[in-house]
Amino acid sequence: MEYKNRAGIFMTQPMGYKSFVPKKLPPDPPLNIDNKMIKLLSDADRKLGRLDGITQILPNPDLFVAMYVQKEAVLSSQIEGTQASLSDLIGATHNEIKKDSVEEIVNYVRAMNYGLLRLKDFPMSLRLIREIHAELLRNGRGSNRNPGEFRTTQNWIGPGNSTIQTASFIPPTVPDMKKSLGDWELFLHEENDIPILIKIALIHAQFETIHPFLDGNGRIGRLLITFWLCKEKILSRPLLYLSYYFKQNRTEYYDRLMDIRTKGEWENWVNFFLRGVALVADEATDSGKKIIALKERCASIKEFQSNTHASQLLDYLFIHPTLSKQEMVSRLGISYPTAGSLVNKFLDLKILVDFSPEKKRMKLYGFKDYIDILNEGTELK
Repeated sequence: MEYKNRAGIFMTQPMGYKSFVPKKLPPDPPLNIDNKMIKLLSDADRKLGRLDGITQILPNPDLFVAMYVQKEAVLSSQIEGTQASLSDLIGATHNEIKKDSVEEIVNYVRAMNYGLLRLKDFPMSLRLIREIHAELLRNGRGSNRNPGEFRTTQNWIGPGNSTIQTASFIPPTVPDMKKSLGDWELFLHEENDIPILIKIALIHAQFETIHPFLDGNGRIGRLLITFWLCKEKILSRPLLYLSYYFKQNRTEYYDRLMDIRTKGEWENWVNFFLRGVALVADEATDSGKKIIALKERCASIKEFQSNTHASQLLDYLFIHPTLSKQEMVSRLGISYPTAGSLVNKFLDLKILVDFSPEKKRMKLYGFKDYIDILNEGTELK
């Protein structure tokens, strides 16, 4: 369905470029929620319910969530061009080669955790989004681009060497941005009959169109999806992240957003979004099942049932899947000889493998089976 100017209009500015002025949500004419969209919505809802259910049977869901947040941070940052994988992040304390890229991912994890904590007693709002943005760009790349503040100058979207004249899209001017943000915030809290997942799709797309920050808009926009799912209690834990889907379908993602602006095609965007929710929920559920099976397989080993330190180390590896003997001593409160004995036992059982970087004196060990489950989709090609 195509309605020109349905989502907004392009306005020529004094300098000659055309910036976009978004119309407030919900779309007008209203969304055509046809049988196709209803089926996609039902599928996404069902698979989200299955994903939420698996957290109830995870041996320790917090261990899974902690690592899954890190996986999302890697994928979301890779979309922005960050050259680091989950393996780099996991071994960050031992890997200086990609220090700057890893730092960006660590910032994302901190911003995610900060936002989830604040949402427990503070409403989703422009103020909270600024706070989360400040955490996201606290240091490293982008830290000089007004962390925690909406832009006061015009920005644009395009290749790295593009100018405002050659940009593929120019978001609202600052005055239009301020009005659009106000309308957007009102829509967040507006009571209506729009299904929650469809509303999240609209919220995300409109935020990306407004593009209110000088840097970090994409990452904040993707964080908003998970925050809203948790806020609406669709998920009890933050386990759905669309960055993997957006990364795998990057061209279509940007095309669908652009078609909203130029053709008013909200329906195609919503369908694309719902397909992603269902796909990613399935993948997260499968990862959860694999981790449950891995935990049960490891826990069934007789040595762990009678060895407290071995059991403690196994639990710790589900939070920090790489570590050295020195870290085992400090984290588990054990002696160095005991740590050495545990490492040898875990190496013999093939739970740990030697992850030591070349020319490093300190030995680094990794929980390879666990890392492989989480690493899917994050390796750089």
